[in-house]
Amino acid sequence: MFPLLLLLVPAAHAIAKLSYKPALTQKPRLEGTTTASTFVLDQPRCIFGSYDTSDIWLVVALDKAAFTFNNTAAPGTNETAFQRFPKSVSAYMTLNATLANYPCPKPAEDITVLRVGSETSCARDETRPTCNGPLPGPGPYRVKFLALQGSEPVAETEWSAPIMLRTAKPASSISTTDSRHSAGMIAITTILSILFAILLAGLVAMLVFCSDSCGDSSSFSKPESVTVRRYNTHHVYDQPAARL
Repeated sequence: MFPLLLLLVPAAHAIAKLSYKPALTQKPRLEGTTTASTFVLDQPRCIFGSYDTSDIWLVVALDKAAFTFNNTAAPGTNETAFQRFPKSVSAYMTLNATLANYPCPKPAEDITVLRVGSETSCARDETRPTCNGPLPGPGPYRVKFLALQGSEPVAETEWSAPIMLRTAKPASSISTTDSRHSAGMIAITTILSILFAILLAGLVAMLVFCSDSCGDSSSFSKPESVTVRRYNTHHVYDQPAARL
């Protein structure tokens, strides 16, 4: 009887393996699916249907440490705190939800994505160990969803494929000569500059020539003097009538 009980104990704590692999959002097509510190996942809709009383957590881990993650590690502790990732811990737990947050089927107007790394206000706040803070480097990372009944893990998804974030290119690595488009633009700009210089020089020469020729051919004649003859007006006075 006692050996049988020993066999039943591990079975009671077995974690259900769900055939779902988290993935970056592909539809609808979004700008910034991955950035330098965040990435966007599809929500696990219609995955945890039989775990309606469980808390569903997202586990974010370094790629090389994902498969050694301890499912019995409790969220909100030093063992899974975001602020200790990745120096002291190789994985953290965040984005706590319930089945009500992932309804099935999905209402048409619902936004069904999760942006991992979107909270900046709690990144250094050790009183919020489940912070969904910005990821500290380009990765790669892996994620999975883990359902807890109280503190007991009851179901988990598969680990995602490795996720790489974007990295900024240094200015020295950006070439302006490798692209045909850039070379063509430089050639067109040079030709237009030369044509403009020729046109400007021609305009200046024309103005100088016109100024010289017009100045030499201009003549001013002295106005003729006008003689004004003065006339004396002869007034005719009425002669008095002859006296009779």
